[in-house]
Amino acid sequence: MAQFNRLTVYNVMIENGLIPLFYNQDAEKTKKVAEALVKGGSRVLEFTNRGDLAIEVFSELIKYSIKEYPNLIVGVGSVIDAPTAALYIDYGANFIVGPSFDEKIARLCNKRKIAYIPGAATTTEISLAEEFGAEIVKIFPGSTLGGPDFVKNILGPMPWSKLMPTGGVTAEESNIEAWFNAGVACIGMGSKLISNKLVSEGKYEEIASLTSKVLKIIRNVRKI
Repeated sequence: MAQFNRLTVYNVMIENGLIPLFYNQDAEKTKKVAEALVKGGSRVLEFTNRGDLAIEVFSELIKYSIKEYPNLIVGVGSVIDAPTAALYIDYGANFIVGPSFDEKIARLCNKRKIAYIPGAATTTEISLAEEFGAEIVKIFPGSTLGGPDFVKNILGPMPWSKLMPTGGVTAEESNIEAWFNAGVACIGMGSKLISNKLVSEGKYEEIASLTSKVLKIIRNVRKI
């Protein structure tokens, strides 16, 4: 069962402005990444469903985070079908993220009151996701679709949309500023924040430091 209700999840995502995402097949390394993100000030973590036995690592992560970091909102990404979403929800996922929109996942998440952030690449896809209750829609892949200009053009006729670009979002100040100035609700950041190199070398303090830096840039550009 989810630890947080979906209204809290959406609000924290928007307030935080950053959704860090990563996958690692080692549960202990995953826990250390979670610790680094919390130290850096993040309240959200998206563990991506990309490897064999990912659900087992996720299970360890959820139990660890509830015990050690009860304010950390942990969810799962790269979910493309309802059975997988249901499995992760039963293991305690607080939100589900997908690279595309799936009606069955949307219905399942609505029924279970779980936040669902589907991926979209056109105005039609964004509108459909919103019709099925998506409060935040993932723009994926962000840079390939046209970057901040794409977001700006979408928000012109659809100013109510809350968009989260993922893919091509970097930790550079100019890149983050461009996305938020375009009007995004939050950003998803993976390897540019949590690189395999840093994790394999055990440089978790660098992950914490970079997370803190990115969050500071977001606060500055929002003038918070």
